[in-house]
Amino acid sequence: MTFAHMQAATTPDTRLDRLFRPRSIAVVGASAAPGKLGSVMLDAVNRGSDGSLTIFGINPKGEGDGFHVSLRAATEANGAPIDLAVLCIPALATPDAVREAAKCEVGAAVICSGGFAEAGAVGAALQNQLADIASRSGIRLLGPNTSGFFRPASTTVSFVPTVEHIIPGSVAVVAASGGMNHALSFLLSEHGVGLGLGVGLGNCVDVTAVDVLEHVRRDPSITAVALHVESVGDGRSLLSAVRAVSAVKPIVAIVVGRSDVSAFSESHTGALATSWRTTRALLTEAGAVVVDSEQQLVDALAVLSRTRLPAAASPGVGVVTAQAGPGLMILDELLARDVRVPTLSESVQVRLSTLLPPMTFQANPVDTGRPGATFSAVLSATASDPEVSALAVYALAEPDAIDLADAVSKAGVHADMPVVLGVGGPAEAVSKTAAAAAGIGVPVVSSPTALATGIRALVHDARSRFLRAVDAGTRTATHPPLPVINLPADEATSKDLLDALAITTPRRRACPDRDTAHQALTELSLPVAVKILDAGVLHKTDIGGVHLGIRTPQELDSALDALDAIDSPAYLVETMAEPGVDLFLGVRHDEVFGPIVVAGLGGTAAEAIGDVTIRSGDLTAAGAAAMLDDLQCAPLLDGWRGGPVLNRDEFARVAIALADYLTSHADIGDIEINPLRLTPTGLIALDAVILAAPNRQIALEGESQ
Repeated sequence: MTFAHMQAATTPDTRLDRLFRPRSIAVVGASAAPGKLGSVMLDAVNRGSDGSLTIFGINPKGEGDGFHVSLRAATEANGAPIDLAVLCIPALATPDAVREAAKCEVGAAVICSGGFAEAGAVGAALQNQLADIASRSGIRLLGPNTSGFFRPASTTVSFVPTVEHIIPGSVAVVAASGGMNHALSFLLSEHGVGLGLGVGLGNCVDVTAVDVLEHVRRDPSITAVALHVESVGDGRSLLSAVRAVSAVKPIVAIVVGRSDVSAFSESHTGALATSWRTTRALLTEAGAVVVDSEQQLVDALAVLSRTRLPAAASPGVGVVTAQAGPGLMILDELLARDVRVPTLSESVQVRLSTLLPPMTFQANPVDTGRPGATFSAVLSATASDPEVSALAVYALAEPDAIDLADAVSKAGVHADMPVVLGVGGPAEAVSKTAAAAAGIGVPVVSSPTALATGIRALVHDARSRFLRAVDAGTRTATHPPLPVINLPADEATSKDLLDALAITTPRRRACPDRDTAHQALTELSLPVAVKILDAGVLHKTDIGGVHLGIRTPQELDSALDALDAIDSPAYLVETMAEPGVDLFLGVRHDEVFGPIVVAGLGGTAAEAIGDVTIRSGDLTAAGAAAMLDDLQCAPLLDGWRGGPVLNRDEFARVAIALADYLTSHADIGDIEINPLRLTPTGLIALDAVILAAPNRQIALEGESQ
């Protein structure tokens, strides 16, 4: 599937065209003095123009050096409003310059200088002025604190002089910072991936990643997007934009902040849902291919900018390798990344046996030995297997033995499915193969790992679109409105809510004194658990607030004595559940993304292990049922060594019930079940915590004083 077919439905966008496709540019702060920002920018704009731009330099000292004294003068000389003003002036002078630009009906401005919100209170006040001007006038502002943008071979608004060496192409880079815009763009270009647009957002006083994503979604010249994320302001809008873009063209995202360890939250859910982890998970859910490094981003885009799989639940990959060692590396990496490499059918293997030496492996991966005259036929045979949706082909460059690009072309399979070619060897030989392959729309990467990364991106992109298509229109609330519980809530109250949500909990008694605790012992099935019942205690085990396996009055008295020693105001006595696998499931109001769902391996070690999966609060039944498959512990849920098997639909029902309730109750910050035990008879919530939202918590504390 080529991008010629994919882009047919897109139409140009005019909302940011005066910024990114200007016909006239004025550089405010231009100077004849070498080395000054204004002179460097003016020179860059002139050198980066394709000749269609009208360019003005603005310097209030006069026109003697060929500059206009003001934007008003340049506008009069242009005979029409100028599309783009590039402001290379100090922060303090910037608001007045933007006001003048707005009065002159300039369409957009790039603000290069720093000294705004990142520089303290004074700078923040200046940035607020810019936001107010943009809001009132409609002028679009990129920055401040940005090095600009570029469209190679067309328009350069960047003071980095080497931008002119970036090769033109069809990838858009949308980066949080100007520095990363350039770093990623140079890296892509060095690996033969051309740029159609590179944008450094800076402080986002007006134009945000959401705006640029919407722009590139409608731009038919862009086939794929690199998204660099440092922080997120409006999470829901970002996810909506990613969903819209990834439906028509792939997005590869890299998120900064792996080491973000914000203040410990009271619940496991909050502690495990760091901003980095949440952002990555929700971008993936929205359709982006999320990578771990710049090189992975390059490898993924080398493939996705040129080809894309149709949406599919589990595309199969055929691996053809001319050398066994690299083939093993590719296979290992694909399987580790949850990419299916199916065993080829018997008929295909019979066909391959007539084409290849007898000692080579032919079931998938297909090892050809040194590539020869049958290489094209091997590709055709492998691609003919009904379980194969894409081909990953690796060989060392051996021009005396085979022309790899020509072999792919003669096989003809690239017209029917994505083919990705990995070629090792001297740069000159590889570049010739890459150029020839590019002519037939086949991406080329330079190592076994790069090939596996590109294929993984291809498959995960297809799988994500399939899941979203399955999920479309299936999200409905599962429960009628329920009574609001009183906060703070102890464990008994929290479990009462779970009961109302049809989530199974143990039989229990909330006991205000020892006599009722002893009465409960006679009413419940033994053994029982005896716990402190105090809404202010969230981690009961840590303070000795849980006693298990109680069967006799004497054992109960010992447990109650221990709880009295930690000033337990009441007791919870409940029947113990069967053994099983402990999970945790939590929902919380994330300050950036709204309601989110977090699940993982449960118990007291949840934070230490950190094996979690995260989804948005509007997850569907299909999405909720599949989310636990992300976990490293997922095999434990499928009958590991005779253990219980999780009913994924039951888990989905529980997760959606919690998400629905949280979404409709803004006064609740977190709801957490830990452990949520998987037993032979199903899921049972053994502990539950409900926390007030932060603003509600403050109010409650004030009421108690």
